[in-house]
Amino acid sequence: MPNTLVIVAHPALQQSRANRTLMQAARGAGSHVEVVDLYALYPDYLIDVAAEQARLAAAQLVVWQHPIQWYATPALMKLWIDEVLAFGWAYGPGGTALRGKDLWLAASTGGPQESYRPDSYNRYFFDAFLPPYEQTATLCGMRFLPPLMLHGAQRASAAEIDAHAAVYAQRLASYPAWPELADLPECVECVVPASARPAPQSEAA
Repeated sequence: MPNTLVIVAHPALQQSRANRTLMQAARGAGSHVEVVDLYALYPDYLIDVAAEQARLAAAQLVVWQHPIQWYATPALMKLWIDEVLAFGWAYGPGGTALRGKDLWLAASTGGPQESYRPDSYNRYFFDAFLPPYEQTATLCGMRFLPPLMLHGAQRASAAEIDAHAAVYAQRLASYPAWPELADLPECVECVVPASARPAPQSEAA
């Protein structure tokens, strides 16, 4: 089966019933699934870029599992994206390392699904917060798969979390045999010119 890489980013994982259960489910989804707990691996925020790029290069499905914090990723996940998805490696001239791979978001929110409506306190349907994820995937030549969301995670019952984790594990175990993948369009190519980044400055003699 294609290799799957699950990147888990939760700054307080031991206090999270939902994400801890999901991570355990991912670890039991099969030998082809590698699970990386970013906060356990990099408590000092010093990311081993070469090691992370090697993991990505070996995977066909990349999963980002994290809670939504202020409508985005946790801080270490954002730093991981900034440093690992480098210009000339993940995108831009010569940046083809991730082309043709799939990116899947498995995320949780504290607020319930009904809070993500124009008439509620989050003001937008949750899809309105997905374009940064979609465009990150597109810029890297990856296909962004429909996310797996657990809304209202803080108040979800143990039975609800276990049921969600079972779906998560089943999806990880069965990839790429997902019926909906056949209907997803190929990734739109985003050509980033070399001029998008300044040329390295040579040191003065």
